[in-house]
Amino acid sequence: MSTTYVVVTVLAAAMTGFSAASVFFRAKWVVEPLADYSVPQSWWPWLGAAKAAGAAGLLAGLFVPVIGVLAGIGLVLYFAGAVVTVIRARSYYHIPFPLVYAAPVVGALALGFTA
Repeated sequence: MSTTYVVVTVLAAAMTGFSAASVFFRAKWVVEPLADYSVPQSWWPWLGAAKAAGAAGLLAGLFVPVIGVLAGIGLVLYFAGAVVTVIRARSYYHIPFPLVYAAPVVGALALGFTA
């Protein structure tokens, strides 16, 4: 296991955890776009829980690699769904935001397969 892999994985988990906390605490800069995208408020806790579980799974993957791979795949799918949601809402200028969160997850997955 390389140092780079560990650093990128911890960064990915921290960013995803921050994103989950932002949903849980209903940060204005997160929930206003969700409302604009017509994401029902009843989904918000589940979306935050999915991100929190993904972050925990990435960290667990440092010790049990299959968990990290599954968490990474789940998070990539989650953020791909976020991009689709943004596109469907025609908020094209928001497309980079889910991609910024997905990038370290993809990096962690790629580094995990090469380690």
